Amino acid sequence: MTHSLLPSGPSLAELDERARDIFRRVVEGYIETGEPIGSRTLSKGGIHLSPASIRNTMQDLTQLGLLGAPHISAGRLPTHAGLRLFVDGLMEVGDVGEEDRKAIESRLMGRSFDEALNEASAILSGLARGAGVVVTPVRDAGVKHVEFVALGGDQALAVMVFEDGVVENRLMNLRAGVTPSSLQEASNFLNARMRGKTLGEAGAEVRIELDQARRQLDETATRLVEDGLAAWSGGDGNDRSLIVRGRANLLDDRDVLEDLERVRTLFDDLEQKEQLIGLLDGVREAQGVRIFIGAETRLFSLSGSAVIAAPYMTGRQKVLGAIGVIGPARLNYARVIPLVDYTARVLSQVANS
Repeated sequence: MTHSLLPSGPSLAELDERARDIFRRVVEGYIETGEPIGSRTLSKGGIHLSPASIRNTMQDLTQLGLLGAPHISAGRLPTHAGLRLFVDGLMEVGDVGEEDRKAIESRLMGRSFDEALNEASAILSGLARGAGVVVTPVRDAGVKHVEFVALGGDQALAVMVFEDGVVENRLMNLRAGVTPSSLQEASNFLNARMRGKTLGEAGAEVRIELDQARRQLDETATRLVEDGLAAWSGGDGNDRSLIVRGRANLLDDRDVLEDLERVRTLFDDLEQKEQLIGLLDGVREAQGVRIFIGAETRLFSLSGSAVIAAPYMTGRQKVLGAIGVIGPARLNYARVIPLVDYTARVLSQVANS
């Protein structure tokens, strides 16, 4: 299991056996109930220590940044750093239950790949009680031809033909002063540099060369090239779908509902398609499930949400996209991690069938 790390915080080596036990019980109690956990609750739960001794240890854990107190007299909650330490070092992840396994297989196997993509996000949102998200595959065919076609008025069509026969069109608003020769010059510039390369490979290279070629290129043609690249978003935005299912599940969580502003922030985050795709694209480098908690991602730092995601791939282990669950930081990690992992593996089977 790989993940994104917070700035270096305390390690398990800094906690003695008593502190580890109390810390683990606080986190597990919080994940189960959503409530702060107090010393009296712990003393009644099988820890053979006085409430005062437990309080002292909880205070030490708070000073280490692993626990926090929502109110002066309340119990303690794990911080995002505490949740990360728990997930990395103390949590036991089980296998997917037989019932969940059958549900995932029956809803994905035997479908077309596009149908399975849609279904996968719905499955995860239902089983994990969060929002299920899927990023569709990156287009990896090389570019065969690029052309800007004037449509009259202030509009043009940016046409891109790929080596696998797919044709992508983007409608563009033209700036003042665009001439047929500018359209041709911009087309020639892109064809010379993009042919045979994927959008991802070509995008960065073209931008670098464009900076160097401004003096040779007509100013209008330069702007056209920039607008054309923006229209395709480097191949990572407009031609890829982000499938989100189960937003309503996020309203079932009492902890989230107590802070409606955070709910609004989370829903706004889910609308940030390009940023969310960018976050999930980071999972492409992982060999398994990847976990992001709260401030570990800029996108979810304000809503304090968690993301659990895994890549799905071809039989040759080439990553196609990513699938995951978004929910409150107190997601049931031990249950959701194997669900995401297994759904990604079944989706990989469907992609290769």
